[in-house]
Amino acid sequence: MSNTPSPVVSPLAALRARVPQRPVQAGLFNTLKLMWKVFFAKPRTTRPSGRIPVHTLTAAALLAAPDHTVYRLGHSTLLLKLRGGFWLTDPVFSKRASPIQWAGPKRFHAPPIAIKDLPPLRGVILSHDHYDHLDYASIQALAPKTDVFLTPRGVGDRLIAWGVPAEKVRQLNWWEETEVDGIRFVPGPAKHFSGRTLRDGNRTQWASWIIVDGDTRVFFSGDTGYSAGFRQIGERYGPFDLTLMETGAYDARWPGVHMQPEESLQAHLDLRGKWMLPIHNGTFDLAFHDWHEPYDRIVALGKQHGVQVTTPRMGEAVAIGKPHAGEAWWVGVDAVAA
Repeated sequence: MSNTPSPVVSPLAALRARVPQRPVQAGLFNTLKLMWKVFFAKPRTTRPSGRIPVHTLTAAALLAAPDHTVYRLGHSTLLLKLRGGFWLTDPVFSKRASPIQWAGPKRFHAPPIAIKDLPPLRGVILSHDHYDHLDYASIQALAPKTDVFLTPRGVGDRLIAWGVPAEKVRQLNWWEETEVDGIRFVPGPAKHFSGRTLRDGNRTQWASWIIVDGDTRVFFSGDTGYSAGFRQIGERYGPFDLTLMETGAYDARWPGVHMQPEESLQAHLDLRGKWMLPIHNGTFDLAFHDWHEPYDRIVALGKQHGVQVTTPRMGEAVAIGKPHAGEAWWVGVDAVAA
């Protein structure tokens, strides 16, 4: 049984009272209105005015680190060390999460380590094919130094079309397990969508990922709306030592594909998580909320509901089995530039 305390009141109760649970109907007018706001009326506070603190990493430091260490490199890109091997999630090292590098969401900070400086990778884990999770230039640079790519169905076909050797690619359906070096990897259900152009929507699958290394269990959410899938995963594979949980780029206009912080917290509870590390924030400008709002809200919610939240700086080491709370590093970032 998990020692995670249950909240007296569900984190979702207040959220459902103020946020619609059905997406706003798109339609041509609403789509054009949203696009106008994206390009011409976005608040300045969606990007930091100061510098994001980053802890620079070296290959030597990574090789010397103990097993069961995780590093946040930005957005949903994390580096895990398991059984002496390195695993990278949703690698995006480019300056922009975009099909073109002269326009689109630009990074707030440089990665803590460049791809060329990474030690050889045992594997890359991909959740889906959106540009802020699957970056062509990063895959091209990583392919020669990566042993295996784990993907949902269809995403692996993209990698093979990009020149990644087919023998390196493993494509799996939800709940289908694979094993590497005695570590079990399982794609779990998620509530999202896929596609990289206007013509290829939902032709590939999306997934969360369950990682089981002996008695150590890690959950990686990828992108997802809140769903009953979290409870199913928690019942089948929980409790989790650490949940790497999407908390950012949310909006009342798209409640079905991204979670508000209250939903992220509830998902963590459904999974029977012990510690939560909020991801999908702090690197790209992908919504209309203040850039630091996901941190403010999830930390406050964690305190309110007795959930342990770790907020490491980019590049800061976190022990999977014994995380530390981290500092509120985002507080004062904007004041430095004021």
